[in-house]
Amino acid sequence: MRSPPAVSTVRWVVFGTIALTLFHFTDNAVNVDTYPKGGWQPDWFEVVVAGAWFAYTAVGVAGYRLYSQGRFGAAHACLLIYGYLVLSSLGHFLYGAPDELTTRGLISVFVDAAAGSLVIALAAWSILARRARALPAERAAD
Repeated sequence: MRSPPAVSTVRWVVFGTIALTLFHFTDNAVNVDTYPKGGWQPDWFEVVVAGAWFAYTAVGVAGYRLYSQGRFGAAHACLLIYGYLVLSSLGHFLYGAPDELTTRGLISVFVDAAAGSLVIALAAWSILARRARALPAERAAD
């Protein structure tokens, strides 16, 4: 199995995802009326959108920092959570069809989905590579 991802790879993926999601969340907050919405959403939902981006970003940054400190179990958990949070942009389709979004909104949702999937794949790569590396050491100890 390949080596786990380098810290620099994790940094690029996490901070690249932060930049990409900033575009989507900004568009969603500024143009909230152009996105399909559920009946439960309050009139001030753009505040929720902005706050969610900061919360999501904090999880991603925590994952990167933990990874860079060698705390891989906690880093993997944060990275997986962050990836799924970013992937949740697909939730827009729970309240409307893709043709109800602007082209800009639709593209930003799919870019978020791709970025979230990349973060999840990165975490899975690290988990699997570290497990594969640990197996020979465990067998030698037996």
